[in-house]
Amino acid sequence: MNAPMSSALRRLAVYCGSASGTAPAFADAARQTGEAMAARGIDLVYGGGKLGLMGIVADAVRDGGGRTYGVIPDVLVGLEVAHTGLTQLHTVAGMHERKAKMSELADGFLILPGGIGTFDEMFEAWTWNALGYHSKPFCLVDVAGFWSGMTGFLDHVTASGFLSPARRAQLLVAATPAEAIERLDAAAREATQGMVW
Repeated sequence: MNAPMSSALRRLAVYCGSASGTAPAFADAARQTGEAMAARGIDLVYGGGKLGLMGIVADAVRDGGGRTYGVIPDVLVGLEVAHTGLTQLHTVAGMHERKAKMSELADGFLILPGGIGTFDEMFEAWTWNALGYHSKPFCLVDVAGFWSGMTGFLDHVTASGFLSPARRAQLLVAATPAEAIERLDAAAREATQGMVW
């Protein structure tokens, strides 16, 4: 493996589905995410499952020589089928502990396609950032336009006066995993602690 490029990101949390989705582009993006992270020497923090996009990302990081840290609630060990080939698997009591542990371990958040669990994780990370609990950046990877409906709705929320332009600007969007990592790295270097009201 080539020497990793210097990065402000030591560990990146990846939020994504425990399913693979209907479009091959989703799995391709998950694989590309893991490969790009391993090439840059960025460790993976994720939900700890071996199915769907979660498993694809973890396997790609591991296959590229990277380290993988899973965080999974007891109740989901069987449902998401916990990955047994990780550097470390943290088993926690519930979703609150999972999200807190992932936030503690990671320097930023990359969000691939997923369902309600992915939405929950992303919005909580954003809320904690906006309230100044952390200054870690987060970025959607808009694979095949997956997130375009949500970003359009968030623009509507901003125009309606429920989300400030500064807070809306916190949510980065990239077309590819490589672009997302670049944007997250730049944002992590420029991050300042404090509330974004």
